[in-house]
Parts: sequence; C-alpha cells; structure tokens
Amino acid sequence: MSEVAPSTEGRNGARISIFYDTRPPELSAWRRMQIPVIGLLAHALVRLIGPTLRFEVVGGANYPKSCNPREPAIIAFWHRCIFAATWWWRNRGIVVLNSTNFDGQWTRRVIERFGFRTAQGSSSRGGLRGLVVMAQRLAEGHDVAFTIDGPRGPRYVAKPGPVMLARRTGHPILVFHIGLESAWTLRRTWDLFQVPKPFSRAVVVIPPLIEVPPHADRQTMDRKHAEMQAALERARDVAESWFSLRPEEQERLRGEFRSAPAPPAA
Repeated sequence: MSEVAPSTEGRNGARISIFYDTRPPELSAWRRMQIPVIGLLAHALVRLIGPTLRFEVVGGANYPKSCNPREPAIIAFWHRCIFAATWWWRNRGIVVLNSTNFDGQWTRRVIERFGFRTAQGSSSRGGLRGLVVMAQRLAEGHDVAFTIDGPRGPRYVAKPGPVMLARRTGHPILVFHIGLESAWTLRRTWDLFQVPKPFSRAVVVIPPLIEVPPHADRQTMDRKHAEMQAALERARDVAESWFSLRPEEQERLRGEFRSAPAPPAA
C-alpha cells in the first residue's frame, strides 16, 4: 500500500500537503507581540558586534561568485554560526529557507534587514514548496542558503534539501563554517549557538564545491548527501580549531582549501 503524504486543512476546507503548507502556526497574542521586539533586539546586537569582527577566509576561491558574479550556489551551514554568518554574507541578496514557526518569524525580520531574502518552509513543514521557490531564485541568479541542521536539530545532522535542489537545478553546493576566536556559547540551546564577542577574530572555511548529477539515482544521492555531511564536519573542525593551530599548520590548510581572495564584502 502506498503512503499518503500528511496533510492539513486550509481555510476553504481543502486538504494541503504538509510538504507545501507554509502557513504560519497559530500563536497567542503574547507570542505575536514578542516577534517584533525580539527581531529588533537581535538586529541591534548583530549591527553592534558585526562591524568589530575581523574575518579571514580559507577557501575563498571555492565561492563561485568570486570568479563569476552570475554563477549562483546552494549554500549550507550549521545553525550554530548563524550570528557571524548573518554579518559576513549580508547585502548579497541570498535567499534563505526560513521556517514559519515562532523562531523563524522573528529571525526573518532580522535577516531581511541585512539584505537577505527568504523562502518559507522547513524540513518539517512546507519544505517542498520552499525548494520550488529556491529553484526559481537560483534561475534568477541568486545564491540560496540552508541552515542545514535547522530549525530544531538534531545538531550537526544535515538535511537532504541542498542535494535535492542541486540535482534539480544543476547548481553546486557550497558548505562553510565560521570559527570564532572569542565567543559566548549558549550551552542550553540545542545548537550550542555562538555569539561572537566584540573585536573577535573569525575564520570562514569554504571547502571545494559539491556537484550533483542531474539524473542522479538514489544511491548517488545518498553518496552526495554523505559527501555534504563530511564537508560540513571538516569545515567545522578546521574553523573551530583554527585559532589554536600553529602558523605552519594554518598555512598548510590554506593550501588544502585553495585559499584565495575572499568574495568582496558587501
């Protein structure tokens, strides 16, 4: 017997597949009031700390638009480094897959003020509709991005969305991680979220791109998903150990990741 996709009922009584349902959840009046307040405070914090950070990029040549401004990529990164990533990638018109839950609603207010665009959906709700929108934005020349273990984990386990989108569109997957020399780690959060301390040094590690064939079968898709998972883990391990490494080891890693001038800061 074939499985039937779970669905919910729309306002007109029609059934909507949960994979295409991007309606926001019902929230209490108190929660709705919190959304703009949290969004304003989070934006102010990023705006305050972001300009003080000192970035180095390892593997900058792996970002397609560093060589060809018309070549977009599918970007994937761990939820843990959203704060620093929001500042580093600002004002580039990147389209981010954004959940419609409470956290997603205030996060959307923050990132859109930093020049990002959003496609609504997540791995648990509205994801296929979000992928359709992201495919359209790639065709328009925009980079798209996934917080790949979001919106609620498990931590450091990559979802399959980028691999599916890469097969559909032919655009490569770019993974990265940002390591911080000095940061506050929120130990009670599921993602061990990091807030950089003012004037911290930061390193953006970008491994080589991952290509997915347009007619990839299930076995190939699984292999590419594993490749993406491994690249994310490698970028994280290098970035988070960077400031404890000896200079000669840093230099070796710059060569490994084909370090080049970073994409121009916005």
